[in-house]
Amino acid sequence: MTTLATHPRSGNLTLEELSRLAEAREIDTVIIAFTDMQGRLVGKRASARLFLEELAAHGAECCNYLLAVDVEMNTVDGYTISSWETGYGDMAMMPDLDTLRVVPWLPGTALVMADLTWLDETPVTPSPREILKTQIARLEAKGLVPYVGTELEFLVFDDSYRAAWAKNYTGLTPASDYNIDYALLASTRMEPLLRDIRNGMDGAGMYCEGVKGECNLGQQEIAFRYDHALATCDNHSIYKNGAKEIADRHGKALTFMAKYNEKEGNSCHIHLSVRGTDGAPVMSGDGKYGFSKLMEHWIAGLLATTREFSLFFAPNINSYKRFVEGSFAPTAVAWGLDNRTCALRVVGHGQSLRVENRVPGGDVNQYLATAALIAGGLYGIENELELPELFEGNAYGSEAPRVPSTLRDAAELFGASDIAREAFGADVIEHYINNARIELRAYDAAVTDWERVRGFERL
Repeated sequence: MTTLATHPRSGNLTLEELSRLAEAREIDTVIIAFTDMQGRLVGKRASARLFLEELAAHGAECCNYLLAVDVEMNTVDGYTISSWETGYGDMAMMPDLDTLRVVPWLPGTALVMADLTWLDETPVTPSPREILKTQIARLEAKGLVPYVGTELEFLVFDDSYRAAWAKNYTGLTPASDYNIDYALLASTRMEPLLRDIRNGMDGAGMYCEGVKGECNLGQQEIAFRYDHALATCDNHSIYKNGAKEIADRHGKALTFMAKYNEKEGNSCHIHLSVRGTDGAPVMSGDGKYGFSKLMEHWIAGLLATTREFSLFFAPNINSYKRFVEGSFAPTAVAWGLDNRTCALRVVGHGQSLRVENRVPGGDVNQYLATAALIAGGLYGIENELELPELFEGNAYGSEAPRVPSTLRDAAELFGASDIAREAFGADVIEHYINNARIELRAYDAAVTDWERVRGFERL
């Protein structure tokens, strides 16, 4: 009989295996989940019995406001798909059974990622997973398959989440006292938590490669092996949510926000390569630097679209505070060979040849960012763009175009972009521009600690 103890280490389940585990009362709950605009995992917990009898085949309903709220889950105006005028109706979460897996850190629980459809079974086009699937289909129509790895950094604090909330997220105790980039001694203090995260993710079907300390206090990065773009983005959501749940069990808190303080921010470097449908490498070739023409066009397309697509790489007010010269976060839209001062860093060779996009932070919605990378690469291929000159040296001091410095600038570029409108569709553009407008209005209305410190007595 299949049991959690004897099931293959991959963590993935078939419906038949889930049924046997449910009968043995080893799994009693199935989470049906999707990633919302803000990159959060949301959905429902269902009984395993109901999932097997009904939901696996027919899906589960949820309110369509889940793709039309702000980060605090407030209903807000301006969305075509969801409003008081349309009655806040339902959409369906349709399980992608290829993603069904055990969740080792939640007792008796399995999880499945879902696609969102309207009740007439048409896709909900502004859904982040649907946006990515659309770009993957465009790529596959050219006989190409995308492979992606995301590198998420986070900060660990010795305070619990509820304690951090009570302190208004100020005066928290970081889990290290100094720079621990690659350092083992101070990172060992966090190892009980980090080990639980790594083993939990392995048990949920991910290939965890390892963990390393980073520059900021309590900062770490856990890396996972690359996979097909959709699988990587699904795994990214489960990992990000699960890491927080595991930290909470340890009485600690961790954050993926792009810029928690004035020290180094949290990045999410995205590595992307494409192959032929037969698995053959197509980015390497006999051209300069060992590139194929496709690779040259691909990089050129990324450079041509980075500024216009920045809203999908840096979706929040806080995202843009990470772009500081000399911080290992890029400011120059340039490409280089193994050059960490450029927005695009080319690494690897042969089948491993790939582009690392260093623009996204830890707060990124990885489906949207990966979709933007594919759309940018396709723009370069379809227009046979010529590869600009390699940048060598310190790109921070270069005259290369700059990454937008505010959410307002990025939203304006995105909204005015004919390339984005053609790649993603007008409905997607307007949906995410509205999200940016809402965040900007909220930020512009807020009175910050910075203002009080500067102005309470001295102004």
